[in-house]
Amino acid sequence: MVQVLVLTGFGINCERETAHTFRQAGGEPLLIHLNDIIENPSYLEKTKILAIPGGFSFGDDIASGRILANRIRYRLEKPLQKFIDDGKLIIGICNGFQVMVKMGILPLFQKEFKQLVTLTHNNSGRFEDRWVSLKVNTVSPCVWTKGIEYIELPVRHGEGKFITKDETVLKQLKDNQQIVLQYAKKDKSLANGEYPINPNGSSEDIAAICDPSGRIFGLMPHPEAFWDSKLHPLWNRLQLEGPGDGLKIFRNGIDFAKNHL
Repeated sequence: MVQVLVLTGFGINCERETAHTFRQAGGEPLLIHLNDIIENPSYLEKTKILAIPGGFSFGDDIASGRILANRIRYRLEKPLQKFIDDGKLIIGICNGFQVMVKMGILPLFQKEFKQLVTLTHNNSGRFEDRWVSLKVNTVSPCVWTKGIEYIELPVRHGEGKFITKDETVLKQLKDNQQIVLQYAKKDKSLANGEYPINPNGSSEDIAAICDPSGRIFGLMPHPEAFWDSKLHPLWNRLQLEGPGDGLKIFRNGIDFAKNHL
């Protein structure tokens, strides 16, 4: 089975849901505290997927994900760089995405840990807890979204507005097809910034990006919160059955690791 290291500790609070969904997808998740990984980086050598779940690490002090990002980067930069160079997979969800961009492992244009984008306070000025529709960039290299064109997932965040350092960074994301998910209307057209379809005011309606290889993936919506169709608020009315949309993302990650790592 594919072993998945699910990070825990310091205010991460979606680790059990993330581990459960990886288990449903056929993986073997291990919940490991960050301090244990810092003490023993060989945990990263033994696993094929690293998951940084959602939550409120360090109480979102300074900025969401900032303290955890610094702790991971400056205590685990070399082992993490090797993990990436070995072609292994990383997924960061909500707070995990915030951590990844502030560490600089996304968008990772030149395989260099450098912050070029961020996730900041929602335009609404409040915490957004709602379901959103998402359009998938089907030509993106992202291995996590293969075979998916449209998906519905919940968001729950106060700092989910995606912005880039400048227009050059945004253009490079577009040119490299690293924009993976965008907030969309029910007719599958883009939100074009319309609230609450775009719940936070993200530039270009961006909800998720990947690195150029497609193996490193960060997203604000919570796929682990929709691993079963009955978790959708309208499951009965829509007569949904079977796995939820979010489970597809985890299965893609597990399948890629099985076949390529």
